[in-house]
Amino acid sequence: MARQAAYRQCETHGATLRSAVSADAAAIAQILIDVRSAFMPYAPLMHSAAEVHSWVAQILIPSGNTVIAELSGELVGVMTSARAPTCSWIDQMAVHPSHVGCGIGSVLLDHAFRVLPRPIRLYTFQANTGARRFYERRGFRAIQLTDGRANEEHCPDVLYEFRDRVQAER
Repeated sequence: MARQAAYRQCETHGATLRSAVSADAAAIAQILIDVRSAFMPYAPLMHSAAEVHSWVAQILIPSGNTVIAELSGELVGVMTSARAPTCSWIDQMAVHPSHVGCGIGSVLLDHAFRVLPRPIRLYTFQANTGARRFYERRGFRAIQLTDGRANEEHCPDVLYEFRDRVQAER
């Protein structure tokens, strides 16, 4: 019931997307830290807050593939993508905990659907049931479950793939 009331107070019609710039680094890092704390308590922290801030400023933003979502001038979401020879990747996607369920993730994902060649792949932790439901509702299909040995946190994860809207409707 409380979740529904919070959802009704959300506004996404004013959300705008733009490429991240160096001035966004601190806000992006804080969203990544806050999301991990709020939704992934089972995953051990592999990097300090200072290391996350440094990585965002020195690696993530300079990669040129980071898009942010803003609402009323506030940074509320971030997505980083990459293109590989056989597929595209969503490497990072996070929505500030106070805006989860408000449509910001859908705005970011719709952007990915517009600009990235198919198939689009991403990983999320198996225990991240909220993210899994979100991706599955948007047409992603689980194509591999792992025991987590290949990720830093050693948490079991799931590889998702999106091919097209027709696949999503099946």
